[in-house]
Amino acid sequence: MSTCSFDGLTGRVVTPDDPFYHEARQVYNRAVNRFPLAIVYCRNSSDVSNAVLWARKRGICLRIRSGGHNYEGFSTGNNVLDIDLSELNQLSIDEEGRSFTAEGGANNKQIYEFLSSRGYPFPGGTCPFVGVSGYVMGGGWGLSCRYLGLGCDSLLRFLMVNSEGSLITASPEENSDLFWACRGGGGGNFGIIVSMTFALPRKIDKITLVEIMYPRADQEKQTYFLLSWQDWLEHADPRITLIARIYNSQEEGRSILSRGFFYGPPEAALGSIAPLLELGGVKYRLKYVTFLEAVTIIGSFYPPYEAFISASGFVSRELSECECFKLTELIGNRPAGSIYTGLSLYALGGRVSEVPVDSTAFYYRDARYIVWLNTIFQNSKGENALWLAERFNYLSSVTTGSYVNFPYEGLPCYLEEYYGRHVCRLKKIKKEYDPCGIFTYPQAIGGSCNCSNL
Repeated sequence: MSTCSFDGLTGRVVTPDDPFYHEARQVYNRAVNRFPLAIVYCRNSSDVSNAVLWARKRGICLRIRSGGHNYEGFSTGNNVLDIDLSELNQLSIDEEGRSFTAEGGANNKQIYEFLSSRGYPFPGGTCPFVGVSGYVMGGGWGLSCRYLGLGCDSLLRFLMVNSEGSLITASPEENSDLFWACRGGGGGNFGIIVSMTFALPRKIDKITLVEIMYPRADQEKQTYFLLSWQDWLEHADPRITLIARIYNSQEEGRSILSRGFFYGPPEAALGSIAPLLELGGVKYRLKYVTFLEAVTIIGSFYPPYEAFISASGFVSRELSECECFKLTELIGNRPAGSIYTGLSLYALGGRVSEVPVDSTAFYYRDARYIVWLNTIFQNSKGENALWLAERFNYLSSVTTGSYVNFPYEGLPCYLEEYYGRHVCRLKKIKKEYDPCGIFTYPQAIGGSCNCSNL
Protein backbone atom coordinates (compact mmCIF):
# COMPACT_ATOMS: atom_id res chain seq x y z
CA MET A 1 0.00 0.00 0.00
CA SER A 2 2.86 2.41 0.76
CA THR A 3 3.98 2.42 -2.92
CA CYS A 4 0.90 4.43 -3.93
CA SER A 5 1.51 8.11 -4.69
CA PHE A 6 -0.76 10.49 -2.83
CA ASP A 7 0.13 13.52 -4.92
CA GLY A 8 -2.98 15.53 -5.62
CA LEU A 9 -4.57 14.96 -2.23
CA THR A 10 -4.83 18.06 -0.07
CA GLY A 11 -5.67 18.28 3.61
CA ARG A 12 -3.99 16.07 6.19
CA VAL A 13 -3.16 12.67 4.69
CA VAL A 14 -2.54 9.65 6.93
CA THR A 15 -1.03 6.58 5.25
CA PRO A 16 -0.13 3.12 6.61
CA ASP A 17 3.44 4.36 7.15
CA ASP A 18 2.21 7.03 9.56
CA PRO A 19 2.50 6.14 13.28
CA PHE A 20 -1.00 7.61 13.72
CA TYR A 21 -2.51 5.30 11.07
CA HIS A 22 -3.74 2.47 13.30
CA GLU A 23 -5.44 4.91 15.66
CA ALA A 24 -6.91 6.89 12.77
CA ARG A 25 -8.38 3.87 10.97
CA GLN A 26 -10.40 2.77 14.01
CA VAL A 27 -14.11 3.52 14.08
CA TYR A 28 -16.51 3.54 17.03
CA ASN A 29 -17.53 -0.11 16.65
CA ARG A 30 -14.38 -2.08 17.44
CA ALA A 31 -15.95 -5.19 15.93
CA VAL A 32 -15.01 -3.48 12.64
CA ASN A 33 -11.37 -3.90 11.64
CA ARG A 34 -10.57 -2.37 8.23
CA PHE A 35 -7.39 -1.13 6.57
CA PRO A 36 -7.92 1.80 4.20
CA LEU A 37 -5.31 2.76 1.64
CA ALA A 38 -5.16 6.21 3.23
CA ILE A 39 -7.24 8.61 5.28
CA VAL A 40 -7.51 12.22 4.15
CA TYR A 41 -8.72 14.73 6.74
CA CYS A 42 -10.42 17.46 4.73
CA ARG A 43 -10.52 21.02 6.05
CA ASN A 44 -12.53 22.65 3.24
CA SER A 45 -14.62 21.76 0.22
CA SER A 46 -11.57 21.95 -2.08
CA ASP A 47 -9.90 19.17 -0.08
CA VAL A 48 -13.06 17.07 -0.50
CA SER A 49 -13.24 17.75 -4.23
CA ASN A 50 -9.56 16.89 -4.70
CA ALA A 51 -10.07 13.62 -2.83
CA VAL A 52 -12.98 12.61 -5.06
CA LEU A 53 -11.03 13.45 -8.24
CA TRP A 54 -7.89 11.71 -6.95
CA ALA A 55 -9.83 8.49 -6.26
CA ARG A 56 -11.65 8.60 -9.61
CA LYS A 57 -8.45 9.13 -11.58
CA ARG A 58 -6.82 6.09 -9.98
CA GLY A 59 -9.87 3.82 -9.93
CA ILE A 60 -9.82 3.66 -6.14
CA CYS A 61 -13.03 3.28 -4.17
CA LEU A 62 -13.75 5.87 -1.52
CA ARG A 63 -15.69 6.02 1.72
CA ILE A 64 -17.12 9.03 3.55
CA ARG A 65 -16.49 9.34 7.28
CA SER A 66 -17.76 12.06 9.58
CA GLY A 67 -18.03 10.74 13.13
CA GLY A 68 -17.07 7.15 12.29
CA HIS A 69 -20.18 5.75 14.01
CA ASN A 70 -21.70 3.68 11.22
CA TYR A 71 -22.63 0.49 13.04
CA GLU A 72 -21.36 -1.80 10.27
CA GLY A 73 -18.29 0.32 9.54
CA PHE A 74 -19.52 1.35 6.08
CA SER A 75 -17.61 4.64 6.41
CA THR A 76 -14.33 2.78 5.94
CA GLY A 77 -13.01 -0.29 4.13
CA ASN A 78 -9.96 -2.22 3.00
CA ASN A 79 -7.82 -0.57 0.31
CA VAL A 80 -10.15 2.41 -0.04
CA LEU A 81 -9.64 6.13 0.40
CA ASP A 82 -11.32 7.30 3.60
CA ILE A 83 -12.52 10.88 3.21
CA ASP A 84 -12.73 12.10 6.79
CA LEU A 85 -14.74 15.28 7.45
CA SER A 86 -14.17 15.65 11.18
CA GLU A 87 -11.87 18.68 10.74
CA LEU A 88 -14.47 20.38 8.51
CA ASN A 89 -16.61 21.53 11.42
CA GLN A 90 -17.11 25.30 11.50
CA LEU A 91 -20.46 26.68 12.71
CA SER A 92 -22.25 29.98 12.15
CA ILE A 93 -25.64 31.44 13.04
CA ASP A 94 -28.08 33.88 11.48
CA GLU A 95 -30.52 34.67 14.26
CA GLU A 96 -32.29 37.31 12.21
CA GLY A 97 -32.82 34.78 9.42
CA ARG A 98 -33.74 32.05 11.94
CA SER A 99 -31.10 29.61 10.70
CA PHE A 100 -27.65 28.23 11.45
CA THR A 101 -25.05 26.53 9.30
CA ALA A 102 -22.78 23.61 10.17
CA GLU A 103 -19.98 22.23 8.04
CA GLY A 104 -20.21 18.59 7.04
CA GLY A 105 -17.98 17.18 9.79
CA ALA A 106 -19.65 18.85 12.78
CA ASN A 107 -20.83 16.43 15.45
CA ASN A 108 -23.69 16.52 17.94
CA LYS A 109 -21.57 17.83 20.79
CA GLN A 110 -20.21 20.75 18.77
CA ILE A 111 -23.65 21.82 17.58
CA TYR A 112 -25.23 21.41 21.02
CA GLU A 113 -22.60 23.58 22.67
CA PHE A 114 -22.74 26.21 19.92
CA LEU A 115 -26.52 26.58 19.93
CA SER A 116 -27.15 26.09 23.65
CA SER A 117 -24.85 28.99 24.50
CA ARG A 118 -27.40 31.13 22.65
CA GLY A 119 -30.46 29.47 24.19
CA TYR A 120 -31.45 27.11 21.37
CA PRO A 121 -32.03 23.33 21.41
CA PHE A 122 -31.36 21.11 18.38
CA PRO A 123 -33.00 17.79 17.36
CA GLY A 124 -29.71 15.91 17.19
CA GLY A 125 -28.68 12.45 18.32
CA THR A 126 -27.81 11.01 21.71
CA CYS A 127 -24.14 10.11 21.21
CA PRO A 128 -22.04 13.31 21.34
CA PHE A 129 -19.50 12.34 18.69
CA VAL A 130 -21.85 11.17 15.93
CA GLY A 131 -21.42 13.24 12.76
CA VAL A 132 -24.56 15.24 12.11
CA SER A 133 -24.38 15.00 8.30
CA GLY A 134 -24.63 11.20 8.36
CA TYR A 135 -27.22 11.34 11.13
CA VAL A 136 -29.43 13.70 9.10
CA MET A 137 -29.06 11.80 5.83
CA GLY A 138 -30.47 8.71 7.54
CA GLY A 139 -33.43 10.67 8.90
CA GLY A 140 -32.10 11.48 12.34
CA TRP A 141 -33.81 9.96 15.40
CA GLY A 142 -33.06 11.77 18.67
CA LEU A 143 -34.53 12.56 22.06
CA SER A 144 -36.21 15.70 20.73
CA CYS A 145 -37.84 14.13 17.67
CA ARG A 146 -41.42 13.85 18.95
CA TYR A 147 -41.36 17.56 19.79
CA LEU A 148 -39.03 19.06 17.15
CA GLY A 149 -39.12 16.40 14.42
CA LEU A 150 -36.36 14.23 13.01
CA GLY A 151 -33.00 15.84 12.39
CA CYS A 152 -33.70 15.99 8.65
CA ASP A 153 -36.95 17.89 9.21
CA SER A 154 -35.06 21.05 10.20
CA LEU A 155 -32.74 20.97 7.18
CA LEU A 156 -33.20 23.95 4.84
CA ARG A 157 -30.45 23.35 2.28
CA PHE A 158 -27.00 21.87 1.92
CA LEU A 159 -23.86 22.06 -0.17
CA MET A 160 -22.50 18.81 -1.58
CA VAL A 161 -19.44 17.73 -3.53
CA ASN A 162 -20.78 15.51 -6.29
CA SER A 163 -19.21 12.66 -8.25
CA GLU A 164 -17.54 15.15 -10.64
CA GLY A 165 -15.85 16.90 -7.73
CA SER A 166 -18.11 19.93 -8.21
CA LEU A 167 -19.90 21.83 -5.47
CA ILE A 168 -23.70 21.84 -5.83
CA THR A 169 -26.56 23.20 -3.72
CA ALA A 170 -29.71 21.29 -2.81
CA SER A 171 -32.84 22.84 -1.33
CA PRO A 172 -36.60 22.82 -2.00
CA GLU A 173 -35.93 25.20 -4.91
CA GLU A 174 -32.65 23.85 -6.30
CA ASN A 175 -31.90 20.17 -7.01
CA SER A 176 -35.06 19.42 -5.04
CA ASP A 177 -34.96 15.70 -5.85
CA LEU A 178 -31.51 15.44 -4.28
CA PHE A 179 -32.72 17.45 -1.29
CA TRP A 180 -35.59 14.97 -0.90
CA ALA A 181 -33.27 11.95 -1.16
CA CYS A 182 -30.75 13.17 1.40
CA ARG A 183 -33.39 13.47 4.11
CA GLY A 184 -33.64 9.78 4.92
CA GLY A 185 -31.94 8.16 1.92
CA GLY A 186 -28.82 7.28 3.87
CA GLY A 187 -25.36 8.79 4.12
CA GLY A 188 -22.72 7.96 1.51
CA ASN A 189 -25.09 7.40 -1.41
CA PHE A 190 -25.26 10.64 -3.39
CA GLY A 191 -22.23 12.77 -2.58
CA ILE A 192 -20.35 14.39 0.27
CA ILE A 193 -22.17 17.04 2.28
CA VAL A 194 -19.77 19.86 3.18
CA SER A 195 -22.28 22.33 4.62
CA MET A 196 -25.82 22.15 6.06
CA THR A 197 -28.19 24.98 6.93
CA PHE A 198 -30.91 24.28 9.47
CA ALA A 199 -33.92 26.20 10.75
CA LEU A 200 -33.50 27.47 14.28
CA PRO A 201 -36.05 26.16 16.77
CA ARG A 202 -37.55 28.42 19.40
CA LYS A 203 -35.35 29.30 22.35
CA ILE A 204 -35.96 27.38 25.56
CA ASP A 205 -34.91 27.88 29.15
CA LYS A 206 -34.98 24.39 30.64
CA ILE A 207 -36.27 20.90 29.90
CA THR A 208 -36.91 17.91 32.15
CA LEU A 209 -34.46 15.03 31.91
CA VAL A 210 -36.38 11.81 32.64
CA GLU A 211 -34.85 8.61 33.99
CA ILE A 212 -36.83 5.47 34.83
CA MET A 213 -35.15 2.35 36.24
CA TYR A 214 -36.32 -1.16 37.08
CA PRO A 215 -33.23 -2.91 38.50
CA ARG A 216 -33.22 -6.70 38.45
CA ALA A 217 -36.37 -6.93 36.34
CA ASP A 218 -37.08 -10.54 35.36
CA GLN A 219 -38.46 -11.51 31.97
CA GLU A 220 -42.06 -11.23 33.15
CA LYS A 221 -41.52 -7.64 34.29
CA GLN A 222 -39.64 -6.81 31.09
CA THR A 223 -42.54 -8.18 29.07
CA TYR A 224 -45.11 -6.12 30.95
CA PHE A 225 -42.94 -3.02 30.61
CA LEU A 226 -42.91 -3.53 26.84
CA LEU A 227 -46.69 -3.87 26.86
CA SER A 228 -47.00 -0.74 29.02
CA TRP A 229 -44.58 1.11 26.76
CA GLN A 230 -46.62 0.58 23.62
CA ASP A 231 -49.87 1.51 25.37
CA TRP A 232 -48.27 4.63 26.85
CA LEU A 233 -46.74 5.73 23.56
CA GLU A 234 -50.02 5.62 21.67
CA HIS A 235 -51.30 8.60 23.68
CA ALA A 236 -48.04 10.11 24.96
CA ASP A 237 -47.59 13.87 25.23
CA PRO A 238 -45.71 15.01 22.09
CA ARG A 239 -43.35 17.01 24.30
CA ILE A 240 -41.69 13.78 25.49
CA THR A 241 -39.32 11.42 23.67
CA LEU A 242 -37.89 8.39 25.45
CA ILE A 243 -35.50 5.59 24.70
CA ALA A 244 -35.99 2.44 26.82
CA ARG A 245 -33.47 -0.36 27.16
CA ILE A 246 -34.66 -3.83 28.18
CA TYR A 247 -31.43 -5.67 28.78
CA ASN A 248 -29.43 -8.51 30.27
CA SER A 249 -25.95 -7.49 31.35
CA GLN A 250 -23.11 -9.37 32.96
CA GLU A 251 -22.99 -6.76 35.72
CA GLU A 252 -26.70 -6.17 36.44
CA GLY A 253 -28.56 -9.18 35.06
CA ARG A 254 -31.98 -8.46 33.55
CA SER A 255 -32.97 -4.81 34.05
CA ILE A 256 -34.87 -1.91 32.46
CA LEU A 257 -33.67 1.65 31.95
CA SER A 258 -35.44 4.49 30.15
CA ARG A 259 -34.18 8.03 29.59
CA GLY A 260 -35.38 10.99 27.61
CA PHE A 261 -36.45 14.62 27.35
CA PHE A 262 -39.68 16.36 28.27
CA TYR A 263 -40.03 19.89 26.92
CA GLY A 264 -41.74 21.24 30.01
CA PRO A 265 -41.55 21.27 33.83
CA PRO A 266 -41.09 18.17 36.04
CA GLU A 267 -44.68 18.25 37.30
CA ALA A 268 -46.02 17.82 33.76
CA ALA A 269 -43.33 15.25 32.96
CA LEU A 270 -44.37 13.13 35.94
CA GLY A 271 -47.96 13.08 34.73
CA SER A 272 -46.79 12.06 31.27
CA ILE A 273 -44.70 9.08 32.41
CA ALA A 274 -47.09 7.83 35.12
CA PRO A 275 -48.16 4.71 33.13
CA LEU A 276 -44.51 3.60 32.98
CA LEU A 277 -44.11 3.74 36.77
CA GLU A 278 -46.78 1.23 37.73
CA LEU A 279 -44.69 -1.93 37.94
CA GLY A 280 -43.18 -2.83 41.30
CA GLY A 281 -39.65 -1.78 42.18
CA VAL A 282 -39.46 1.34 40.02
CA LYS A 283 -36.96 4.12 40.62
CA TYR A 284 -37.15 7.39 38.74
CA ARG A 285 -35.53 10.82 38.60
CA LEU A 286 -36.69 14.06 37.04
CA LYS A 287 -34.12 16.83 36.61
CA TYR A 288 -35.08 20.31 35.44
CA VAL A 289 -31.94 21.39 33.61
CA THR A 290 -30.76 23.38 30.61
CA PHE A 291 -30.82 21.66 27.25
CA LEU A 292 -27.01 21.53 27.22
CA GLU A 293 -26.95 19.91 30.66
CA ALA A 294 -29.48 17.31 29.49
CA VAL A 295 -27.62 16.31 26.32
CA THR A 296 -24.32 16.29 28.21
CA ILE A 297 -25.70 13.90 30.83
CA ILE A 298 -27.11 11.62 28.13
CA GLY A 299 -23.85 11.75 26.19
CA SER A 300 -21.79 10.84 29.25
CA PHE A 301 -23.23 7.32 29.24
CA TYR A 302 -21.62 6.51 25.87
CA PRO A 303 -18.18 4.90 26.00
CA PRO A 304 -15.45 6.13 23.62
CA TYR A 305 -15.83 2.86 21.71
CA GLU A 306 -17.30 -0.64 22.04
CA ALA A 307 -17.59 -3.87 20.06
CA PHE A 308 -21.12 -4.84 19.09
CA ILE A 309 -23.42 -6.37 16.48
CA SER A 310 -27.01 -5.22 16.07
CA ALA A 311 -30.19 -5.18 13.98
CA SER A 312 -33.34 -3.06 14.02
CA GLY A 313 -36.95 -2.92 12.90
CA PHE A 314 -39.93 -0.55 13.04
CA VAL A 315 -42.98 -1.51 15.08
CA SER A 316 -46.07 -0.41 13.18
CA ARG A 317 -48.83 -2.19 15.14
CA GLU A 318 -49.72 -3.23 18.65
CA LEU A 319 -47.79 -6.33 19.69
CA SER A 320 -49.54 -9.07 21.64
CA GLU A 321 -48.47 -10.24 25.07
CA CYS A 322 -47.09 -13.41 23.49
CA GLU A 323 -45.06 -11.42 20.97
CA CYS A 324 -43.68 -9.16 23.69
CA PHE A 325 -42.70 -12.21 25.73
CA LYS A 326 -40.88 -13.73 22.77
CA LEU A 327 -39.04 -10.45 22.16
CA THR A 328 -37.79 -10.27 25.75
CA GLU A 329 -36.85 -13.94 25.50
CA LEU A 330 -34.36 -13.07 22.75
CA ILE A 331 -31.93 -11.48 25.21
CA GLY A 332 -32.13 -14.23 27.83
CA ASN A 333 -28.98 -16.16 26.98
CA ARG A 334 -25.93 -14.07 26.21
CA PRO A 335 -23.53 -15.64 23.72
CA ALA A 336 -19.90 -16.42 24.55
CA GLY A 337 -17.90 -13.25 25.19
CA SER A 338 -20.99 -11.05 25.49
CA ILE A 339 -21.26 -8.64 28.42
CA TYR A 340 -24.64 -7.20 27.39
CA THR A 341 -27.63 -8.15 25.28
CA GLY A 342 -30.51 -5.76 24.87
CA LEU A 343 -33.68 -4.59 23.20
CA SER A 344 -33.79 -0.80 22.84
CA LEU A 345 -37.06 1.01 22.13
CA TYR A 346 -36.90 4.38 20.34
CA ALA A 347 -40.14 6.37 20.54
CA LEU A 348 -41.63 7.78 17.34
CA GLY A 349 -44.90 9.63 16.71
CA GLY A 350 -45.53 13.27 17.54
CA ARG A 351 -43.92 15.63 15.03
CA VAL A 352 -42.31 12.68 13.20
CA SER A 353 -45.67 11.33 12.07
CA GLU A 354 -47.06 14.79 11.22
CA VAL A 355 -44.78 15.01 8.16
CA PRO A 356 -46.32 13.22 5.15
CA VAL A 357 -44.55 9.95 4.31
CA ASP A 358 -43.56 11.04 0.80
CA SER A 359 -42.28 14.49 1.79
CA THR A 360 -38.83 13.10 2.58
CA ALA A 361 -36.98 9.88 1.81
CA PHE A 362 -37.47 8.71 5.42
CA TYR A 363 -40.20 6.16 4.86
CA TYR A 364 -41.33 4.97 8.29
CA ARG A 365 -43.13 8.11 9.46
CA ASP A 366 -46.14 6.14 10.65
CA ALA A 367 -44.23 3.63 12.77
CA ARG A 368 -44.79 3.68 16.53
CA TYR A 369 -41.21 3.02 17.58
CA ILE A 370 -37.94 1.39 16.58
CA VAL A 371 -36.71 -1.83 18.19
CA TRP A 372 -32.95 -2.37 18.20
CA LEU A 373 -31.49 -5.75 19.21
CA ASN A 374 -27.79 -5.83 20.07
CA THR A 375 -25.01 -7.71 21.80
CA ILE A 376 -21.88 -6.03 23.18
CA PHE A 377 -18.89 -8.29 23.53
CA GLN A 378 -15.22 -8.42 24.43
CA ASN A 379 -14.36 -11.34 22.17
CA SER A 380 -15.98 -14.16 20.16
CA LYS A 381 -17.34 -11.96 17.37
CA GLY A 382 -18.36 -15.00 15.32
CA GLU A 383 -20.51 -16.47 18.08
CA ASN A 384 -22.14 -13.10 18.72
CA ALA A 385 -22.89 -12.67 15.02
CA LEU A 386 -24.48 -16.12 14.97
CA TRP A 387 -26.50 -15.27 18.09
CA LEU A 388 -27.92 -12.18 16.38
CA ALA A 389 -28.61 -13.96 13.09
CA GLU A 390 -30.57 -16.69 14.89
CA ARG A 391 -32.76 -14.09 16.61
CA PHE A 392 -33.16 -11.76 13.68
CA ASN A 393 -35.80 -13.97 12.06
CA TYR A 394 -38.17 -13.43 14.96
CA LEU A 395 -37.37 -9.73 15.25
CA SER A 396 -38.17 -9.23 11.58
CA SER A 397 -41.42 -11.21 11.87
CA VAL A 398 -42.94 -8.67 14.27
CA THR A 399 -41.41 -5.50 12.78
CA THR A 400 -41.32 -3.73 9.43
CA GLY A 401 -38.21 -2.61 7.59
CA SER A 402 -35.02 -1.46 9.26
CA TYR A 403 -33.56 1.92 10.25
CA VAL A 404 -30.75 2.85 7.86
CA ASN A 405 -28.82 4.59 10.66
CA PHE A 406 -28.79 1.22 12.47
CA PRO A 407 -27.56 -0.89 9.54
CA TYR A 408 -27.27 -4.67 9.62
CA GLU A 409 -25.28 -6.60 7.02
CA GLY A 410 -27.54 -9.64 7.42
CA LEU A 411 -30.58 -7.97 5.84
CA PRO A 412 -31.69 -10.08 2.84
CA CYS A 413 -33.27 -7.18 0.88
CA TYR A 414 -31.66 -4.17 2.46
CA LEU A 415 -32.86 -1.48 0.04
CA GLU A 416 -36.51 -2.37 0.56
CA GLU A 417 -35.93 -2.75 4.30
CA TYR A 418 -34.36 0.68 4.65
CA TYR A 419 -36.43 2.69 2.20
CA GLY A 420 -39.77 0.93 1.63
CA ARG A 421 -41.61 2.10 -1.46
CA HIS A 422 -39.15 4.99 -1.87
CA VAL A 423 -36.53 2.62 -3.33
CA CYS A 424 -37.39 3.21 -7.00
CA ARG A 425 -37.30 6.99 -6.65
CA LEU A 426 -34.00 6.82 -4.76
CA LYS A 427 -32.46 4.63 -7.48
CA LYS A 428 -33.44 7.17 -10.14
CA ILE A 429 -31.92 10.04 -8.15
CA LYS A 430 -28.78 8.00 -7.54
CA LYS A 431 -28.41 7.39 -11.27
CA GLU A 432 -28.89 11.09 -12.00
CA TYR A 433 -26.38 12.41 -9.48
CA ASP A 434 -23.87 9.54 -9.36
CA PRO A 435 -24.16 7.72 -12.71
CA CYS A 436 -20.79 6.00 -12.37
CA GLY A 437 -21.35 4.70 -8.84
CA ILE A 438 -18.52 6.66 -7.25
CA PHE A 439 -20.22 6.83 -3.86
CA THR A 440 -20.72 3.29 -2.68
CA TYR A 441 -20.36 0.82 0.18
CA PRO A 442 -21.66 -2.73 0.79
CA GLN A 443 -25.31 -1.66 1.20
CA ALA A 444 -25.30 1.42 -1.02
CA ILE A 445 -28.04 2.37 -3.43
CA GLY A 446 -26.79 1.34 -6.85
CA GLY A 447 -24.52 -1.55 -5.96
CA SER A 448 -20.76 -2.03 -5.99
CA CYS A 449 -17.95 0.39 -6.70
CA ASN A 450 -17.41 0.98 -10.42
CA CYS A 451 -14.30 3.13 -9.99
CA SER A 452 -12.03 0.62 -11.73
CA ASN A 453 -14.01 1.09 -14.94
CA LEU A 454 -13.29 4.82 -15.18
